Amino acid sequence: MPTLSVDFGGTAIKVGVVADGELSGTTEFVSTSTPRDLERTEHEARALIGDGAIAGVGIAVPGIVDRRRGTLAAAHGKQGYLHGRDLRSWARERFGVPAEIENDGRAALLGEVTYGVARGETDVVSLSLGTGIGTAALIGGRLLRGAHDHAGVLGGHLTTDLFGERCNCGNLGCGETVGGSWALPGRIRRRLAVAPDAAWEARIETADYRLVFERAADGDPFAIALRDEALLAWGATATNLCHAYDPDVLVLAGGVLRAGALVPEAIERHQAAFMWSSAHRPRVVVAARPEFSVLLGLAVLAREAAETRGHGGADTTPTQSPTEATA
Repeated sequence: MPTLSVDFGGTAIKVGVVADGELSGTTEFVSTSTPRDLERTEHEARALIGDGAIAGVGIAVPGIVDRRRGTLAAAHGKQGYLHGRDLRSWARERFGVPAEIENDGRAALLGEVTYGVARGETDVVSLSLGTGIGTAALIGGRLLRGAHDHAGVLGGHLTTDLFGERCNCGNLGCGETVGGSWALPGRIRRRLAVAPDAAWEARIETADYRLVFERAADGDPFAIALRDEALLAWGATATNLCHAYDPDVLVLAGGVLRAGALVPEAIERHQAAFMWSSAHRPRVVVAARPEFSVLLGLAVLAREAAETRGHGGADTTPTQSPTEATA
């Protein structure tokens, strides 16, 4: 039976129906970061489901989750209206089926090790590049969580510049302060202060990495500087994660990867230059559909919720599910 996936991203919300590891329908809309998003999400989900039925719901949020309470516990400026809200109960009340909540980085990794480019691998780190930098780690076949559900998912908040900008989390010089698309307006303003540019002045609030990459490819020096700084931040973050978790595979996902080979090649160059041991660099792979990794991972969680709480059809969960581990 199909399942419903809801990804409450920092900029956009994605809703999808997944059956047998494939998206049968999906939609996306810009988040208002207000409770109206919940109403819109329900409306879009019902349009996708139509007259059909679903077995369960998987929900992703951009921050630390409290799986016991089914809530978003901390996200530092992202989707504040969701903080403390019991999203499992919300989904059950709206759709009448069990639900599970997870950090978006872990959901993306789960999608790739179950259905995607890391299928069958046991030691994997994922890096999801979008509004922020989502990360997660699978070690020895176990999805890393830690004592307080923080482990593996805060890679975007590792310091990459001790003298860098203040992050929305309160730290200084996090990778997200350069590599997160939420930080682009501030980066553009700071560069405009020393290098005025009328074209970029007009795009401060609407610029994204697609625009940055396009203009950089055309030789725009302003865009080239923005691009190269971001590539360095992503490379440093990836290298830090690989030093910490020693994976065989590094999976890249998220909307930024639509730029093609530019990003993975830059990360590989960074690792070749800066990883401790060149003999143990991971294989770098890009999700086949990087913008949908989270939705596919949520399908795994939704199916498990259905099976453990009395709903759903046949059990197709792997015998040793990585979601069950608490390492």
